[in-house]
Formats: sequence, structure tokens, C-alpha cells
Amino acid sequence: MERKHLEVESKDQNPSSAVYGGSATAVDSVDEDVQNQKKLVFRGWKVMPFIIGNETFEKLGIIGTLSNLLVYLTAVFNMKSITAATIINAFSGTINFGTFVAAFLCDTYFGRYKTLSVAVIACFLGSFVILLTAAVPKLHPAACGTAADSVCNGPTGGQIAFLLMGLGFLVVGAGGIRPCNLAFGADQFNPKSESGKRGIDSFFNWYFFTFTFAQILSLTLVVYIQSNVSWTIGLTIPAVLMFLACLIFFAGDKLYVKIKASGSPLAGIAQVIAVAIKKRGLKPVQQPWLNLYNYYPPKYANSKLKYTDQFRFLDKAAIMTPKDKLELDGKPADPWMLCTMQQVEEVKCIVRVLPIWFASSIYYLTITQQMTYPVFQALQSDRRLGSGGFVIPAATYVVFLMTGMTIFIVVYDRVLVPTMRRITGLDTGITLLQRIGTGIFFATASLIVSGFVEERRRTFALTKPTLGMAPRRGEISSMSAMWLVPQLSLAGIAEAFAAIGQMEFYYKQFPENMRSFAGSIFYVGGGVSSYLGSFLIATVHRTTQTSSGGNWLAEDLNKGRLDLFYFMIAGMLAVNFVYFLVMSRWYRYKGSDDEVTTYETNEDIIKQQDKNVA
Repeated sequence: MERKHLEVESKDQNPSSAVYGGSATAVDSVDEDVQNQKKLVFRGWKVMPFIIGNETFEKLGIIGTLSNLLVYLTAVFNMKSITAATIINAFSGTINFGTFVAAFLCDTYFGRYKTLSVAVIACFLGSFVILLTAAVPKLHPAACGTAADSVCNGPTGGQIAFLLMGLGFLVVGAGGIRPCNLAFGADQFNPKSESGKRGIDSFFNWYFFTFTFAQILSLTLVVYIQSNVSWTIGLTIPAVLMFLACLIFFAGDKLYVKIKASGSPLAGIAQVIAVAIKKRGLKPVQQPWLNLYNYYPPKYANSKLKYTDQFRFLDKAAIMTPKDKLELDGKPADPWMLCTMQQVEEVKCIVRVLPIWFASSIYYLTITQQMTYPVFQALQSDRRLGSGGFVIPAATYVVFLMTGMTIFIVVYDRVLVPTMRRITGLDTGITLLQRIGTGIFFATASLIVSGFVEERRRTFALTKPTLGMAPRRGEISSMSAMWLVPQLSLAGIAEAFAAIGQMEFYYKQFPENMRSFAGSIFYVGGGVSSYLGSFLIATVHRTTQTSSGGNWLAEDLNKGRLDLFYFMIAGMLAVNFVYFLVMSRWYRYKGSDDEVTTYETNEDIIKQQDKNVA
């Protein structure tokens, strides 16, 4: 499929008069840039109430539906734990990897606005279907009796099918929203102005603030209502919130900047790789920045990139031979036989990102573990609060991770960035890679603290009076579960640095027509980390259960060595941190002057010649 130029959807302009072109990132000419700038109205923060409002209610709705789904399947659908866990894992993995499919459809056919329109409606339908499974008695099995010999029937095929339909809607909705909503919000700011650039930077921070705020409310209030009041009421709340999210999103319809789909960006990547392989026998040109073939379509939307000398094997895709033909306007007649230097440089941008993405995926091992094992630690710790006898639910302690992230985002955006901006002169305070690296450092520290806290909890359980037995586990340590707060807070700070830094990094470093893909690989990285975490747990469990030192991950943590497991992952993160530092030093930001200041394109030379003649 031939890639089109990026255009803005408009009801009162024809497509040719609403080309996104120069107002976004192209630099065809000053006059054209100014002309296009007038045609586009970037309302920035004026439309954020619609986008962030939709994001907040959507996250409250979908997280409120999914955060307690494991308990719902076992308590209401009478599923066995292993069956429910299998469904949840498959569901989560499908959403994470579904973002890649959604990004392809978004960038190739529908554009971000239309994709989000379908996705928010699908999320509402999914939440509503899940609600019906609780509200309508015939859509879930009868409740199990309390007697030991009572009958406990599982769900019928029809009930499972209806449940899966609801989950399917949520896959479509969440898979479409995740890679598109962040890029769509950033589209509303003018990237050519200083205020627009700062608006984009702040938007990334506030996006994650609303995300974590929604998680906190869902993991506390909504989950409490579902578990202790009524599943029907508890699932009605997310459905209503999703409906409000739809209303808020569509209320801003006439105010949004809407970028049309520009054709498959994957085709351009495939062309560069295929042509480079076909021409692998050609000798490299001596001055690639001058001798490689280059061509920019009229009103080209992506940033015009200068030559960089990394991944030079791809340069051969832009070497013109006598067999290569051009159309009258200079465009290659067969893009599968000749590519442009611009195409090659765009592929280099993507290839450069991959080592950073790999390190970031390994980083998520920390978050994966801090979302699960601290719950088990809390179950065998003193969770009493004050002298009133109130016991904090074990799962609630994960909220401290979200709280740490939420608070630090505000501190980072309002205190650290302005301070660092005065010191470094950078609008973002520090570079994106420095932000990600700082997050990896805090993640490693979080795991080290986790190891020492678990060692303390276990020592208390083995050497001091305990508080009774945890169901199906072991003795409850007298150590206060509040000792878990530091490790979770450090993990939250790590997320404030690394997660937001990654999203912004992918958004800015990918070609402009692949920003939905940029959002998708963030979630794919999380999916890879989840699978890797499951593999490590299974491997450690299998390896240590027959060892002389005992099973590290025993059901009773007092008999295991969870602290050693934490230290092992911390070691992996430390190695990953060193790898990240090496890759960061090697990395070249898109459009930076680091390696391209000595290179000029033909266009630059012609402009300079014209100046000399004048």
C-alpha cells in the first residue's frame, strides 16, 4: 500500500487544503509552513478537559471492571483458581499484544480519532456485558452452598460465551485506546511552538497522573463495593463511568485536530529492508549524504532527516543504479527496487529505539513483581491499623505504588523540571534517556529494599511470637506490613521516571506517521515482561524445590527465600542498567546534531549556493 501524506480531517475544508504538512513537522518552505499553520487550530490545553476527562472516566471504568475480575470469576462463576488465572493471563496478554494490531489499523486505515471512537464505545459495551453477567441470574451459575458436601456447579457453555463476548469487547476497546489516546492528546499541541512543546511534555505527566489516580480509586473504593456490598452495584459503577467517558470524548468532536491515516508505515519499513537485501552486493558510496538518492513528496509530513552513519548496511536501499526508474516528479517508479535516504533514515530511527525498548522491557520485571509478591508478604505480616481492630486488605498495599507515582509526578512536573530546566537549559529538565535510566535505577533500589524487608519479615516470623496462621499459608509475622511501603513507593517513583519517559521517548523518536505504533510497543514491552516474569517464577520454583536450601518461592513464605528471589532480580536489573547506559551513550536522538553536523544534503548545498550567488 502506498503511503499517503498526513492530513487533517475537516468538514469545511477539502483534504488537499488541510494537509498537516508544515504545521506539524515538515519544513517544505517558510511560506507554506505559515499558510498551513493558519489552517490548523491547535487548542492545546483548551481541549484537555475532554481528552483527560475521557481518559480519567475510561480508566476508572475499565480498571474498575478488570481489577477484581479474578475474584469475580472464582466467586460468581465458580471457576477453579487455575482456570480463572488462565483466562486472566490470556486476556491480559491479548490486550497487550492487541495494541500492535490496533496501531496498524489506526495508522493504516482509520486514524487516531476514528480508532478511539470505536474503542471507547467497545469499552462501554464490554463493561455493560460484564455487568449483565452479574445482574441477570441466568447469565451466571447458581451460588455454591456453604456446606462441605454442597453442590457447586460451574458455568454453562452459554454463560461462558456471553462472558467471553464482554471480554472480547474490552480487548477491542483497551487494545484500541492504549496505543492511540496518548498520541491523540499530543496531536492537540502545536509541536512548532515553544508553548506547544512544553504542553506535550506536561501532557505526558498528567496523562499518567490520571491513570494512577484511576487505579487508586478502582483498587480501593470500587473493589470494596464489589467484594463487600454487591457485585451488581460494583460493576454498574464502571459501566456508568464508561458511558460518561463516551459522552465527554464526543463532546469535543468539533475542537480536535484529527490526523487522517496515511497508509501503512510498515510497508515503507519492509521496502527499505527488502531493497537493502537485494542490493547488498553494491559497494557503499563514498559520500552517502550527497550520493544517496533522496526525494520528498510535496507537503511531506514527517520530519526531514539528515544522514546518520549508523546501520550503514541499510544505505544500499537508497543507492540508485541504471536499472532504477523514476517518475516525472522524481518519485521512484518501483519502491521495492529503490528507496529514498529519508525512508532509510526513518527505519534507522526505529532500529535505534529497539535496544532501548529491550532494556525498558526488562525494567518492568520490577513492576510485575511489586504488583504480586508484596500482597503475599502482607498476608503474612501484621496488617492491623491502630487499636480499633481494623485490618488493611492485603491487596490494598499495592495502592502505595500508585500513590508514590501519583505524588511524584506532581513533584516532578512542578518542582524538578523547572529546577533542572534552569540548570541544563533543556525544556524537559533532563533528557528522555536520563529520565528512563533514573527510573531503572530506582527500580533496582526498590528490589534491593524488598529483599531486606522480606528478610526482616521472615526473621520476625521465625524468632518472635507470631499473630496466628494465614489461611493455606503459614505463621503471620509480627512485623508491621507498613514496612512494605518504602519498596512500593520506590517502585512508584521508578514508574514516574521510566514509564512516562518511555511513552514520551517512543512518541518523539518514531516517525510522525508511526506514533500509534510508538504507543503500542510500550504495552507490548509490558506484556513481554509479564511473560518473562512468569517464566522466571516457574524456573526458580522448579529449580529450588529440590535443592538443599529449600524452595525459594514456597507457598509459606516463612519456609521460602523470597528475599533471595528479590536479590536475583535486582542483580538482573543492575546488569540491565549497565546495558542501558551503554545503549544510551550509543543512541542518537532523531533530528539531533550529534552525528549529522558535518553532513549536508543536496538541498542544503543548493540553498547555500543560491545564497552565495545572491
